[in-house]
Amino acid sequence: MKTNASLFHRKLTALMLASALFLAGCQSSKTSSDQQPHQAIAATTTATSGSVADAMPFSPVRINAGCATVWTDADGNPWLPDQGFEGGDTVDRGDDVMIKNTKSPAIYHTEHYSMSAFSYKVPNGKYSVKLHFCETYEEITAAGQRVFSFSVEGHEFKNFDVWVKAGGPLKAYVETVNVEVADGKLDITFTSDIENPEINAIEIIPAS
Repeated sequence: MKTNASLFHRKLTALMLASALFLAGCQSSKTSSDQQPHQAIAATTTATSGSVADAMPFSPVRINAGCATVWTDADGNPWLPDQGFEGGDTVDRGDDVMIKNTKSPAIYHTEHYSMSAFSYKVPNGKYSVKLHFCETYEEITAAGQRVFSFSVEGHEFKNFDVWVKAGGPLKAYVETVNVEVADGKLDITFTSDIENPEINAIEIIPAS
């Protein structure tokens, strides 16, 4: 009886050991098959989203200073309402003001004035920045009565006189500046020399 009992216990122990090894193997196989595909998918998603974000083009941004609504110009370009300025105020001269040298006079019916700066987030890269000006303030009656300075990403424009640049009042004038942005935002600063600085619109166009 002792021999039979000993033999039984040895067989039972061997069976239990074999079962344990089988279950461990299944668990190991399941863990491996569950984890690896998820890791691969996550890596693929990260790589894909990163490459898509990097490849997404930056569309031109057009801001109509002083305007409260979105509108479309004569060429079909959409313009955003006033934004990005630090300080100052806005004014709308009305549709009755006749502006020369432009086929989209509405751009120059509104303005932002007395601001100290403008900033807009953009991807790093090269841009053509178009600054739109027009002297529409009726109390400015001659050259030299509104003079200010501004800097676009370090490009300095000193003693800027809208009247002189445009050749008189109610005439549109566009100053184009080619810049390179390295810190993720386009920065413009304004300084008053005589009277307040003013601007009617800003375009930020990626360099081709």
